[in-house]
Amino acid sequence: MNKIIRSSTLTRTRLIEAASQVFASLGVQGATTREIARVAGVNEVTLFRHFASKEQLLRAVIKNALALQTEALAYPEAWTQDLKIDLTQYAYLYNTMLETQEDLIRTFIGEAKRHPDAAKQVIQEASKPLGEKLIAYLQSSQKRGSVRADLDPFPAVDMFTGMLLAGMLCRSVKFNQGSYSCEEYIETCVDIFVRGISTPDSSQCHCKL
Repeated sequence: MNKIIRSSTLTRTRLIEAASQVFASLGVQGATTREIARVAGVNEVTLFRHFASKEQLLRAVIKNALALQTEALAYPEAWTQDLKIDLTQYAYLYNTMLETQEDLIRTFIGEAKRHPDAAKQVIQEASKPLGEKLIAYLQSSQKRGSVRADLDPFPAVDMFTGMLLAGMLCRSVKFNQGSYSCEEYIETCVDIFVRGISTPDSSQCHCKL
């Protein structure tokens, strides 16, 4: 029984990895279950035993890409409640995911206007839990008084992750004209963001670049 379970888990992992490659190279619309099965080294029947549709595979690919960040945010007690420390840790984890999944991310960006509604919904649903955890963290920080009460956490989280995404995209094509490192960019993003969301009397405002 254990061998069967291990074999099934390995097959599922191969399918997710193959789907990630195929989505990145052919796009959501261009990718087919036949091609994903071929890259994974299985037949389509095996693929459909694990995933009922291409959309289910897409959801699994995105969840797999976000797994590191989701795991890190899964336990509220792991947060230090220090904005700069927690958001720096999150930023580095998020950047790792961006760099690892760069090809897939660029494909999604390039196809954004061409995604069928079903695919868009899958992408939004799969990434939603991760954003919700960071939003919940900011909301709890508002209750503690370290984050401004008038801040709307939803666009704030989008802005923060957007800065990190922009940094990865620019670095990979060498758009940045400065001599700063990836680490300096990330820590600057965190510093600016923390200064912007902190309450005036919060000790977080005294952080330095």
